[in-house]
This record gives sequence, C-alpha cells and structure tokens, in this order.
Amino acid sequence: MSDLPAERLTPNKPPFYFTGVDFFGPFTVRQARSYVKRYCCIFTCLVSRAVHLEVAHALTVGSFINAFRRFASRRGKVHSDNGTNFVGAEKELRLSLIECNQNVLHKQLCKRGFRCQFNPPLASHMCGIWERMIRSVKKILFALLSEQ
Repeated sequence: MSDLPAERLTPNKPPFYFTGVDFFGPFTVRQARSYVKRYCCIFTCLVSRAVHLEVAHALTVGSFINAFRRFASRRGKVHSDNGTNFVGAEKELRLSLIECNQNVLHKQLCKRGFRCQFNPPLASHMCGIWERMIRSVKKILFALLSEQ
C-alpha cells in the first residue's frame, strides 16, 4: 500500500482546508402534497473527517454549482471523482471566470488557495474517505426519513 496523500496528513490547518466532494441519493421527500427526488452533496474534510451536507435538487451541473457556491464561499481546495456533473461544473466555472473581471477574481481565489483537483478516471479506491462518510450519512438519513 502506498503512502497517504499529503492532504490527509497536513496538521494545523482549519477544517475543510482540504475537502472531498461527492453526490449521493436520490432521497424521496415530501413537498406539499407530492413526492420529489432530492440528492445530497457531501463535502468532507480530508484531515478531520468533518462532514458538510448540501441539498441538491438534481444531478445537474447547475444544481452542483449552487451547492458548491454555498459551500465554497467559505472554504478552499476541493477534491472530487470524475462525475459528469463535477467535470461540467468545472468547465462552466472556468468559462465564466474568463468572462469576469480577471484581476479581482484572481486575487480572491489565490488568496483562498482555491483549485479543483480530480481523481484519475476509474480510480474509485482514491475516493474511499468520502465514500465511507456517504455510507454513514445514508444510514442516518434513511432512519430519519423513514420516520416522516
């Protein structure tokens, strides 16, 4: 077995300095008189394993960008698998950055140390830390949602 990545072993950093992200679901929830599918976007700290959940209305790029904006407005670097919604969101954000005021945006993102880093394709073993968190969260959420 190889060594753990440096992101998992870096001490003295704030929570969510190194973050992994993934989607899971769907969950059937009641909205008014009908039932709708909702997905959950999980952000997990790679060092302390703290978890942050955001609700996403679909598995689309726009839905992920909304969840990501809510989370990333206060956090830094994010790791993810090569899901189509993650790759599409990264492309869309990159294109929108080109259209924005580059100098101001570049200063803000560099100050926070923000960058996207994808795992290699078909390397699900590199996502083990957040896949295990998904299992724990799913168990709790299914227990809670079954009581409603």
